[in-house]
Amino acid sequence: MKMKKKDFIWIFGLLVLLFSGCAGPQLYSINMYYDAYDADIPVNLKNTIKHDDYAISVAEFTDIRKIDDELVIGRVIKSSGENVLIFPKNMKPTKVVSNGIKYYLQKAGYKVAERIEQWNLKEETIPQGNSKILVGGNIEDLEIYCRKDWLTNAYTSNIKLNVVFADLIKGKIFYNTTVESSYSMEHVLFSENILAEQADIVLADAIEKLFEDKNVAQKLKEALAQQN
Repeated sequence: MKMKKKDFIWIFGLLVLLFSGCAGPQLYSINMYYDAYDADIPVNLKNTIKHDDYAISVAEFTDIRKIDDELVIGRVIKSSGENVLIFPKNMKPTKVVSNGIKYYLQKAGYKVAERIEQWNLKEETIPQGNSKILVGGNIEDLEIYCRKDWLTNAYTSNIKLNVVFADLIKGKIFYNTTVESSYSMEHVLFSENILAEQADIVLADAIEKLFEDKNVAQKLKEALAQQN
C-alpha cells in the first residue's frame, strides 16, 4: 500500500518529538526568591523610629561574574557528562537579590521605597530621591550546581555579594562589605524545584548574614540618626 504524503509528514513529526523527548531538556529554569518571611531579625537591627518619608532605597545589583551569559546561574552535569545550563525563570538574579534585601529591611521595621534604583556604586552617580540611605552592590559569585548519578544527585550552591551603603543626603559611601554563603546536599531525586530550593537557601543565608553583622546594623543606624 502506497503511503500518503500527509501520513508520512505525521509519522516524521512523531519521530522528531520522540527523539527530542529522549534527548532530555536542553536547559533548566528555576524561580529564585527570598521574602524574609521566616527571618529572625536581630534586636540591634530592628527599627523603632517612625519616619515620615522613605528612609532606605535599594538599587539593583550588578552581575560582575566572569561568565559569557549573565542569565546563566548554574549547570547540571548528567551521568553521561553532558552539561545542561540553568536559567532564572521569571526574574534576573540582580533584581532577586535587591528585592530580597528590600523585603528584609521592611521586616526589620524600616520604611523602604518600592522602586528599585539604578546605581553603578560610584559616589558621583549616587541617585537623588526621597530616601536617606541607598543600598546597592555586586554579585561576585552565583552558581547552582548539580551532578546527576544513577543512585543519587549531588547539589552545591554558592553566592558571594559585595554590598555598598551610601548616604543619599551627603552623596557619600559610608560602608562596604562582602558576604557569602554555600550549601551542599545529596538527594535521590532530581527536579527544578530542588535546584530552586538550593538557590533560595544560599540567598537567604547571605542576606541574613549581612544584617546579622553588628557593624552593618551600627553603621546603618548611625547614618539614619545623623539625618533625623
